[in-house]
Amino acid sequence: MNWSSYNAALRRRGSLLVWLDREMEWLAPASHRPGRPQTFSDAAIQFCLGIKVLFGLAPRQTIGMVESLLKMAGLDWPVPDYSTLCRRQKTVSIQIPFRRAGGDLNLLVDSTGVKMRGDGEWQVRKHGPGRRRQWRKVHLAMDVATGDIRAVEFTSSHQGDSPVLSDLLAQIPADQDIGTVTADGAYDTRRCHTALVERGATAIILIRKNGRPWNENCPAAKARNKILRASRHFGRALWKRWSGYHARSRIEAQMLRLKAVGDRIASRDPDRQTAEIHPHCADEPLLSPRTG
Repeated sequence: MNWSSYNAALRRRGSLLVWLDREMEWLAPASHRPGRPQTFSDAAIQFCLGIKVLFGLAPRQTIGMVESLLKMAGLDWPVPDYSTLCRRQKTVSIQIPFRRAGGDLNLLVDSTGVKMRGDGEWQVRKHGPGRRRQWRKVHLAMDVATGDIRAVEFTSSHQGDSPVLSDLLAQIPADQDIGTVTADGAYDTRRCHTALVERGATAIILIRKNGRPWNENCPAAKARNKILRASRHFGRALWKRWSGYHARSRIEAQMLRLKAVGDRIASRDPDRQTAEIHPHCADEPLLSPRTG
């Protein structure tokens, strides 16, 4: 191993680089609609929310930091005030960047929890969990080829995983062919297998240990029973290696990097919570290890 290059790569991981596109449409174009027009574009609001999430700042602190960044970049762009940023956070459409690889899209699907309200871990260890601890669930679909997040859904902690799969698939363009979808046993339901068959995708879903054959009265049941027969014939361990099921570890690692941006959300309004989760996913590539 070249230790000099390795040490230099580790130092570069801690470097701070904020890139601003001077051609970015910072101000909102004229809408020609009745009512007061918007001053700032969605891209400007997304940039401010990204800085807020990435550095764990409050809204007013975010405004001050954005002002400083624009000043250092030599840009005289106006900055949204506190009221504008909070109001637009509820309605803004966050664009999550992704790369499009050739061939069919192979997805890894899983969910994780983020804390909305509650004490810290030390407080819980010393005094026990409080009654006001609340969590929300983030459901992700990741492209195996690029490692980019392709779909995001945000639900309450009481929502199961399987009902959300169809919503995740709906975020993939209809002209994008889906090859496989890999998920754990929580997605071994008729609703999930039906959604995958309708999109023409092959399911790589681990059948529960107590899983039984379904009545093959539909294509989804036939596809699911085929997985069950294969896992029983080869054994669960060999089936996982043969089917590529172990690739799920990549989305679990992706969630760890996602939580490195922040494992807590500050907003209480559901719409603002959704807008706060999406910048986590949009900012996640900034935290990926850089080896160059």
